[in-house]
This record gives sequence, structure tokens and C-alpha cells, in this order.
Amino acid sequence: MPLPIPPRLEIRLPLPDLAPWRAGNTGIEGVWSFAAAEAGPHLLITALVHGNEIAGALLLTRWLRDAVRPRRGTLSLCFANLAAFDRFDPADPTASRFLDEDLNRLWADHLLAGHRRSAELDRARALLPLVRQADVLLDLHSMLWPSDPLFIAGPGRAARELARAVGTPPVVVCDEGHAAGMRLIDHAHFQDGATALLVEAGSHWQPETLVQMEQTAARVLRRLGMAQDGASLPPDTKLPPGRIARVTRTVTAQSTDFAFLRGFRGGEVVPRRNTLIALDGEQELRTPHDECLLVMPSPRAMRGHTAVRLARFED
Repeated sequence: MPLPIPPRLEIRLPLPDLAPWRAGNTGIEGVWSFAAAEAGPHLLITALVHGNEIAGALLLTRWLRDAVRPRRGTLSLCFANLAAFDRFDPADPTASRFLDEDLNRLWADHLLAGHRRSAELDRARALLPLVRQADVLLDLHSMLWPSDPLFIAGPGRAARELARAVGTPPVVVCDEGHAAGMRLIDHAHFQDGATALLVEAGSHWQPETLVQMEQTAARVLRRLGMAQDGASLPPDTKLPPGRIARVTRTVTAQSTDFAFLRGFRGGEVVPRRNTLIALDGEQELRTPHDECLLVMPSPRAMRGHTAVRLARFED
């Protein structure tokens, strides 16, 4: 079966200028924090956890430039993997996802407290005090393969309910973590009462993705009662609550010949159980239940890597 044609890597966003914002105001490079006089939650918004996902950095630079401040509580804005971002090359935009290893697979306590060194582990350790201060985390991401935007909720009911209340993206995926390593939203701090959301806002480097990120971030700010009147934010609109979809199976490619039967898009719902959707060598992959949501299918999954997650709506 022929490999799918990769998406055209069209860069339709400008490269963010981080020079005015690189120093931060917290003693941690790339981290800004603003506290209101009135007590309230600490919202941490992270961008550039992957150095080539520049839409989130554009949003944070816009909010810094427009002096978006919290009405109550504390708002922190973090450019996470600056070293990887510094390698961003529009001619090869996927190469700067990270330097040594994925920053979003390193948030297990034993790794953070260990002796191993890498560019990303050092950065995670530098950011850890900030993470531990946050009551709410919104982690901004984008996607390589075509997919509808979605939330991934961290552990706990509060994350699911906040994502449902925000309403955009309208799908809230709940899972048991990532087999390749612990994501930022899975860190122990968010298992102990704090709330964490990851938003996959759309395709890399596209204006629509930046628009989705800002709508999501603004609605989180408003749902926490932190938005100032007259702030430079998108207008608020009434939206239906998001739908919860729980991952029922994470599919890892077992061979070098994993291939979907057609070009499935992330967010597509396969109506009937037992529908054949992919072949992994000689093994068939069939949907385990009706109304099966395909979460971020990877048409070119390598052996040992996640090819797709299958999820069921919880209505």
C-alpha cells in the first residue's frame, strides 16, 4: 500500500519576534507574570512547548504587546522551548520540534529529579517552579496532519468541566496519558487538584489556528473571571458545552507497514463498530464501537509510535 502524501508545508504565519519578550519578568527566561490586586486563580498559558509550533508564540506576543492583564489573580505567559524555536527554519519547519528530546514527554517526577541532562530536561527543571504555582494550565499546540481542533483534558473532573464550559474547541478528549512519556498536563501537580488543558488548535502555521488559540485562551480567561473590561480580546459568544470523548484504545504501529485504508481526518467519526480502517502488516485495525472518534491519526506512523487513538463520546 503506497504511503500517503504528506501535507503541503505552507507557512502562512509570520515568524514571531521574541526579542522584546525573551528576558521575561520573573527571573526565568521567556516567562512573564502579572498579578492583579484582587486575589484569584493563577492561570499559566504555555506556548512553544514544541519549538516549531509558532502560533502560540504569536498569541502570547500579541497579548504582551496589548498589555492584557488579569482583573483578578495572576496571569503567566511562558515561551517554553526557546532553544528549539531558535532553530526554526521555514524551509524545514518540522526539524525544530525539539533539540534533544520532546519537552512534552519529560514531566515525570523521577525524570525531573534525576541526573540525566538534555536541553529539554534542563528547561523543564527551570520551568517546574512556575508549573507548581499554577492553578490552571492552558498549553497551546498545533498539529501536522489534518485534524479538527480539540481539547485534551488533564487528570480530574475540573479539567473536563472547564473545557466543556469553554466550548471551543467543541470536543474534549480524555485519556490515560501518553505511552511515550508524561506530558506537561499530566504532571503530578495537576493530579493533586490543579487543572490542566492542552488545546490542539489546528494545523501548524495557519492563521485559522491562531484564531482558534485566541478564542480558546480568551474564553478560559473569562470563565475564570480574570478578563478585564475593555481588554483586547475576541468578543464573547454563547456556545453549547463541549462533548467529552474518552479514549478507548491507543493504537501503536507494530510494523513498518502500518497504513490507513484511506486518508482519515482527525475528528472524523466512523459510524459503525468493526469497520476496517487500517492494516498493520497483516493485522487488521477495526473500530471497537459505534460512533468511533479518530483522534489525531498519523498516516505515516513509524513502528512503535502512536498511529491513532480511538475514542467514544460520553453523552
